[in-house]
Amino acid sequence: MSRFFVTPDAIGKDYIEITEKGDIKHLSKVLRLKPGDEIEVSDSSQYEYTAEIVDIAPDFVLCKITDKQRCLGEPELEVTLFQGVPKQGKMETIIQKTVELGISAIVPVFTARTVVLDKGRMENRLERWQKISAEAVKQCGRGKIPAVEYPLSFEEMTEALKNDGYDLVLFLYEDEEKTTIKDVLRGKEGMKKVALLIGPEGGFAEEEAEILREIASCASLGKTTLRTETAGMAALAMTMYELEL
Repeated sequence: MSRFFVTPDAIGKDYIEITEKGDIKHLSKVLRLKPGDEIEVSDSSQYEYTAEIVDIAPDFVLCKITDKQRCLGEPELEVTLFQGVPKQGKMETIIQKTVELGISAIVPVFTARTVVLDKGRMENRLERWQKISAEAVKQCGRGKIPAVEYPLSFEEMTEALKNDGYDLVLFLYEDEEKTTIKDVLRGKEGMKKVALLIGPEGGFAEEEAEILREIASCASLGKTTLRTETAGMAALAMTMYELEL
């Protein structure tokens, strides 16, 4: 059954109105749905609905609610990925796969070793990245679309980590030799808000790593050095296994 996302104010007592032009086109022209067909609708917050299409117009689709329940596909653990911006193309893979694995938000970060060819096109990239997040959510059946936040500098990231109330800030570092992610996560059940820090190609610079060691729990992901597009997925999967499942 096809899934669509609306804001809570589009949900009435008995009816849902879909007004996003892209969704209307996809529903009517691509899927060729018609009155009487059923769809799934999420309020992008906490509830999901089964609804029957009543009317399809150029500017709206009206649906009658037939069932309502809390979003069952959303993890209780809220994990934010602070990702050092990688070279072109890799960020799309990171977003798609971490959304499938249950990430709550993704924050691109400009670090000392970030290589970006054109920062001026960041608005276009953010629009593209958010679209990838939405597409991944629809594919895997989640109830919320994780936000891809506006990029931060390394300094802005450290301030956010200090002030945003995380229960655990986990700095995954390829040069950590003593502590593994398993060591850090063991016994941490019950946490609700976690931050994962992943560097770009080449990792965090030494001076950045020293700063992060002061404000985060430092851990390795194992004996092999993972690519930046793999590290976030691996760290998230391990975190979800230990703290969520």
